[in-house]
This record gives sequence, structure tokens and C-alpha cells, in this order.
Amino acid sequence: MGAKLRVYKRRIRSVTATKKITRAMEMIAASRVVKAQRKVAASTPYASELTRAVTAVATGSNTQHPLTTEAENPTRAALLLVTSDRGLAGGYSANVIKAAEQLTERLKAEGKEVDAYIVGRKGVSYYSFRERKIVESWTGFTDSPAYGDAKAIAAPLIEAVQKDTAEGGVDELHIVYTEFVSMMTQTALDDRLLPLSLDKAVAESEAPATGEILPLFDFEPSAEDVLDALLPRYVESRIYNALLQAAASKHAATRRAMKSATDNAEELIKSLSRLANEARQAEITQEISEIVGGASALADATAGSD
Repeated sequence: MGAKLRVYKRRIRSVTATKKITRAMEMIAASRVVKAQRKVAASTPYASELTRAVTAVATGSNTQHPLTTEAENPTRAALLLVTSDRGLAGGYSANVIKAAEQLTERLKAEGKEVDAYIVGRKGVSYYSFRERKIVESWTGFTDSPAYGDAKAIAAPLIEAVQKDTAEGGVDELHIVYTEFVSMMTQTALDDRLLPLSLDKAVAESEAPATGEILPLFDFEPSAEDVLDALLPRYVESRIYNALLQAAASKHAATRRAMKSATDNAEELIKSLSRLANEARQAEITQEISEIVGGASALADATAGSD
């Protein structure tokens, strides 16, 4: 019985140490998600206004530009998948990878080749393990992305969009990331960045009231030059906002997962403590029985000798 009690006590110490770790990780994630939420709130208006500006230029001119003009027969698409560098976040990475797989299947069903661009070690590991081609990948900053990271990601994507498909370029640019809805809800989304869908952009922006006259624009030096200047800013801002949304979602998922782990550790400690108490009580009972039995045997031996 003594050995069994020692096993329970050792397991209780081990689970208690694990509980301290998960509790600390929960508190760290809770502090980080607040900071990430603030960054998301600060970046979203800029991305929305920039999208509205691009929409205004596109709707106010007849310029054919890669930013707003769809190819007649698109044959290749770029897919930017945003995952995390670390685990311990429940199904966060699995959900966004699943959304990317569904988008890939849909694009292939439309007869398009898909070039994969990956953010985060989880996505890179998933594609590498399955020996899938990765055009370019970025890691090491998913917990706290900066605008410079978004610029580094956007550069090869913009270059691919501006190239002809015969030279390795793409006709479409899609992004798959996790949208932060609330502390309890994070949703994996896929969105087409290029070419910009004007109908969708207008719907997402503040649509003018019925009967309101739309403003007229004069472009200097030209609408094409304005779109050329807005193209990198638009892609960078959308990618940056997606990175921030993904970071906030990851921290929220980590906090939720670590809270669940802490609660499970507490339940396990209670269960092991109960078993340890039962083992200790059984050991005490056995010792009492042995003492009583020994005393009885001694008494019988003394009586027999008399």
C-alpha cells in the first residue's frame, strides 16, 4: 500500500506543476489578446478606407488594371495561408488549414493552378509533410506581427499578380486567415484580395442613400497611376489586418485551451487526492489489523504457556 500511495503523491505533484504552467500560459495569452485586439481595432478603419478609395478610383474610371480587372480565362491563383508558429491553441491552426484545403479544391475544380504562400510554422509543416510545393513562406512573427512583416509578404505576391501567367504570374490572389469575432468565437475565412470585387467592396463600405448622386473624380496624373500607387498599399493593409486578426484569434484560442487544461488538471488533482486518501486509509486499516492480530496471537501464546 505504501508504494501505491507514493505513486499517487508523485502524480499529484506532477499534475500540480503542469497546472501552474497552463495557468501561467492562460494569463499570458489573456494579456496578449487584449493588445492584439487594440491593434486590430486600430488597423481595420485604415484598411476599410483604403478599400473604399480603391473602389472610388475603379468605379470612376474605365482603366484596365490588375487591381480591378478580372482575367477572361484565369488559370492560376495564389493562396496566402496564415497559420501560427506555435501550438497549444486547440483547433486554431487545424481549422484555418481545413479552410485552405477547401478553397484549394474549389479553385482546382475551376481549372486553376494554386501557388501556396504560407505564414507560420504550422502551415509550413503541414505542407512540407505532404510534400506539397510552397512558393514562399514566412515564420517567426505570428504572435506579434508588424507592418514590415506585411510588406515583406505582400512584395512577392504583388510581383506575381503583375506578371503574366506564362512567366509564372497569377490571375487571382486569395487569403485564408482566422477572423477574430470575440473571445469565444474565431472564424476561419477565405477572401479574394485581387482582383478586387467592386460589388463586394461597395457593399462592405458605407453605401450611399438611395437617390444620392455619386461624386465625380478627376485623376492626376491618371487613374492608372493612382491605382499603381494604391495597389501595394491596398494589399499590404489587407494582409496586415489579416495578420493582426489571426494573432488575436490565436491568443484567444490559446487562452481558452489553457483554461480548459487548467480546469482538467484541477479535476485530476481532486481525483488523485481522493485515491491517495483511500490508499492511506487502507494502509492505516491494514496496520491496525496487523497490530490487533499480533496482539491477539501474543495473548493466545501467553495463555497456552500458562
